[in-house]
Amino acid sequence: MPLNEALRIAREKDLDLVEVAPNANPPVCKIMDFGKYKYQLSKKQTTKKTMNVKEIKIRPHINEHDLQLKVKHIRRFLDDGNMAKITMFLRGRERVMPELGMRVFKRLEELLTGKFNVVQTPKFEGNHITMVISPK
Repeated sequence: MPLNEALRIAREKDLDLVEVAPNANPPVCKIMDFGKYKYQLSKKQTTKKTMNVKEIKIRPHINEHDLQLKVKHIRRFLDDGNMAKITMFLRGRERVMPELGMRVFKRLEELLTGKFNVVQTPKFEGNHITMVISPK
């Protein structure tokens, strides 16, 4: 269809003539609302899966079985494609001995062998220690 005729039809319908495939021979155009087309393109780009951060809370004197259960949850988060943030809160005298918490984090790293990257190494901040890991 000639360009002038397509523009005339678009004006009659109070719509826009939008070039959809410029690389085709001849270029492909559609008569549609340009604002709606632009919105649909932006929605298409934002539907990509974003990585969520899931949080697990632990204590310095955690039992071995409880730690195994937490590791199981962390693995599930990582397998789903999410990041995992492990937070350990220290209370009272535990704040004076953060090395107890660091031992638990070392044990966690031993148990979590395989497909993960440490984004943030265990870091002591105030009354808690945090560590962030992500899937490879």
